[in-house]
Amino acid sequence: MSSKFKNLKTDSLPSHWSADFFGNLVDYKLGKTPPRASSIYWKEGKYPWVSISDMTPHGVVTKTAEKVSQEAYDTVFRGRLVPEGSLLMSFKLTIGRMSRLGVPAFHNEAIISFQPDPEKLSDDYISYYLSQINYKDYQDTAIKGQTLNKGKLSALEIALPPLPEQKKIARILSTVQRAIEAQEGIIQTTTELKKALMHKLFTEGLRNEPQKQTEIGPVPESWEVVEIGDVFKFTSGKTKPTDTAPEPSAERTVPVYGGNGVLGYSAQSLLDEDVLILGRVGEYCGCAHLTAPVSWVTDNALYTKEEKRSVNRSYARTHFEYLNLNQYSNKMGQPLITQGIINRVKFGFPPREEQDELANAFETIDTRLNQIRAKQTQLQDLFRTLLYELMTAKTRVHKLEFSTGGNSI
Repeated sequence: MSSKFKNLKTDSLPSHWSADFFGNLVDYKLGKTPPRASSIYWKEGKYPWVSISDMTPHGVVTKTAEKVSQEAYDTVFRGRLVPEGSLLMSFKLTIGRMSRLGVPAFHNEAIISFQPDPEKLSDDYISYYLSQINYKDYQDTAIKGQTLNKGKLSALEIALPPLPEQKKIARILSTVQRAIEAQEGIIQTTTELKKALMHKLFTEGLRNEPQKQTEIGPVPESWEVVEIGDVFKFTSGKTKPTDTAPEPSAERTVPVYGGNGVLGYSAQSLLDEDVLILGRVGEYCGCAHLTAPVSWVTDNALYTKEEKRSVNRSYARTHFEYLNLNQYSNKMGQPLITQGIINRVKFGFPPREEQDELANAFETIDTRLNQIRAKQTQLQDLFRTLLYELMTAKTRVHKLEFSTGGNSI
């Protein structure tokens, strides 16, 4: 195969594969952004206008955050709507994100659109292929920011199996992608179920008893309404250990907690019992977590130094999740929650036995959610591996047979 390719290792491809430049394979179009200063192009918008934020990887764009007007349609875009079914690729800032248009639309200048010839190129194959290219090989290091110009786009090097093999590769990747999306759907449904259950149980309880009206809304008659500071005494964590690593090892077995849970592992420990922690600073302030029995908590979180009442920490964690403590953060500059703020927040406090029962109910749902997320992570890892292996011919499609749990290939 020709040595005209600088980045594609053509000598490692099967002899019946070919290769070509992207510009020779498709006729792509650049988008536009109508002048923002001219409201005539944006008011009474009726035509979808796609930006990168509207695109999800390998998703279908049916809705856009913004629409352009009839005036923009006529004078800026001259009526040239990009047809439904066209492929979209981002090539500035976020490079290589691929989506498909589910409706006719326009798009901005950070996106190209194209329709491959189905007799020569599988649209799903080229979509997956473009998403896995190492675009650093094509970027101009003298230019700040991540971007490709038209010349660089046209020079993208594409490995080309015969069309039937392209379709088989795309079918395998699509099957895994659908399995990932199915897991995401289950996660969303289960999360919504948990939210509904939290609302019901934190207002009605488990005993089918009459409710009473309180300053936080209705709660069962036997429940108290208390301030968090009446139950817990919080203190700040300590500076993150210098030996913190992203993954555990034989030496580093102690989980290090930040504002949003485990951020790494260390050989050092700060606490020798499980505690309740709250994110203290940043976007995760107010997030509640339970630590492992031995742990380190950084100064991005608060942890319970003392329990003043008999309390099930798991119950409290779930109730604090329900309360969305982030809403109480100081929004001036970086979000921040202080002990003073937290201590005054009120919540429903049932007898200890009912706390334990409620904690068990929510732990069952959380266990299920963790199992689903673990399955989704496994599928995402499988997808990344297959994407690389199939596009480089390190794994041949005719030798591949596996199951995604509900789909066998």
